[in-house]
Amino acid sequence: MVKRQLPNPADLLELMRFKKPEWNGTKRRLDAALTIGDLRAIAKRRTPRAPFDYTDGAAEGELSLTRARQAFEDIEFHPGILRPAEDVDMSTTILAGRSALPFGIAPTGFARLMHTEGEVAGASAAGAAGIPFTLSTLGTTSIEDVRAANPEGRNWFQLYVMRDREVSYALARRAAAAGFDTLLFTVDAPVAGARLRDKRNGFSIPPQLTLGTVLNAIPRPWWWYDFLTTPALEFASLSSTGGTVAELLNAAMDPTISYDDLAVIRDLWPGKIVVKGVQTVEDSIRLIDAGVDGIVLSNHGGRQLDRAPIPFHLLPAVVREVGQDATVMIDTGIMNGADIVASIALGAKFTLVGRAYLYGLMAGGRPGVDRAIAILRDEIDRTMKLLGVAALDELEPAHVTQLTRLVPVAPSPRAVVSGS
Repeated sequence: MVKRQLPNPADLLELMRFKKPEWNGTKRRLDAALTIGDLRAIAKRRTPRAPFDYTDGAAEGELSLTRARQAFEDIEFHPGILRPAEDVDMSTTILAGRSALPFGIAPTGFARLMHTEGEVAGASAAGAAGIPFTLSTLGTTSIEDVRAANPEGRNWFQLYVMRDREVSYALARRAAAAGFDTLLFTVDAPVAGARLRDKRNGFSIPPQLTLGTVLNAIPRPWWWYDFLTTPALEFASLSSTGGTVAELLNAAMDPTISYDDLAVIRDLWPGKIVVKGVQTVEDSIRLIDAGVDGIVLSNHGGRQLDRAPIPFHLLPAVVREVGQDATVMIDTGIMNGADIVASIALGAKFTLVGRAYLYGLMAGGRPGVDRAIAILRDEIDRTMKLLGVAALDELEPAHVTQLTRLVPVAPSPRAVVSGS
């Protein structure tokens, strides 16, 4: 029999300690976010549908994005036991510079539509975390203002080849003059993908007020207040605006982009040059032979060609072919620090996160970006400790098995070459 007694008031007081209230609403929301998915849920509540869907959506049926995320979920880790990893070193050297973490912020267009702080929040948060920040050609903050927001950190610049080549050349020269050390030459967007959410929402640059947007804005007055009371959006590369994103992209981009353009930019750019948007082993080999410093395996976050190759599935084959000769990086579908650990284990030297950063930005501006980085950092740290790994260079393919869902019925010769 259990002996019962009246509760001791002193014991009750010990048990009934109340958590100190947090009066800052933004901090309270962000502290409650434990995953990037939590930040996404906050972002969706606080951001009008059109800009949220621009970030969240992908092309056509969104199969490329769905498959990319599924690929990261379909892995099995193999931890080592009795291998102390109390203090984990998550730092790495990437493209001749240091990064405190094995990921950087990917280039994302129109960030000030997601939150008025836009790229300034991303660049300053990246600088504070000791990781690279990449400014998009379609960014809404100037090259010089990004440098001012992240004066001591590493800034990278993502370049599209425009119909007017001189516009692209001038942007590259400005980025070099501002001390940006790496250029991401993007090759997977000769024309805009069919981003159907944007079409259905009537998403345009600048945002146009319609009955639908007004009704959607009513529960989100803070977004419109910020948008209407801060400086107008500026685009370093667009001479005019006033259309859907696809219309703007198609008017600016050039579908005739070729290796000749790469050669011109290679000669023009004084720093490291990386080609972003690589989707086959064959192209990886050719690019390394052309003298680039690195490649990013990417299907543009699923925003261009739907049913494109899955970068994470492509990674092992590319690393086998060119991993000794150049830096192989990866993006698309990364939503957890474990995704980053798995990528490093399979041979990627670095990863880039786009949507994860923008969900944080929409959820809370600069503090939201800080929170997104902290969530990924904690997940990387925990995953490495549970694997029994104390440093990134201890990760190896034996730590990860890629479980298979999509298997080619009769692989074409190109599919065999690409490892898809």
